[in-house]
Amino acid sequence: MSGSLRLAVPAVLRISAFVMTGVALLAMTAVLAAAASLVAGSGSLGAGAATTPRCTTAGHSVLHNLSAGTIVSVAVGRLPASCGNATLEVTVNNGLVSASGSSVVPAGGGSVTVTLVGAPAVVGAVQTDLILIGP
Repeated sequence: MSGSLRLAVPAVLRISAFVMTGVALLAMTAVLAAAASLVAGSGSLGAGAATTPRCTTAGHSVLHNLSAGTIVSVAVGRLPASCGNATLEVTVNNGLVSASGSSVVPAGGGSVTVTLVGAPAVVGAVQTDLILIGP
């Protein structure tokens, strides 16, 4: 009886492998049929441009205020009156830590100090980004 059991197990495995191969072929056929039914249209890709008004194109003065070897705030000066009531966003990145903050520019322009949330350490190179939003 044990001899007939030994022969039955490989036969079951061969049948299972045959059935699984058939199922895989059916699935691949269904995927290919679905892909063949897709329609490729001749659409077009577009691009556009819009002029963004600026309150200034002039340079600003930027000064990092330090405390215990870290940058705690940034003073930005030479902001014209046309930037008054705009929001100034500042981000400082030293390559390891990034800190940012924002403040509103006085109505008459001038200068503003932005306190940073987080205080990156002063290192050899620091990137400071300024963005004016509004008015």
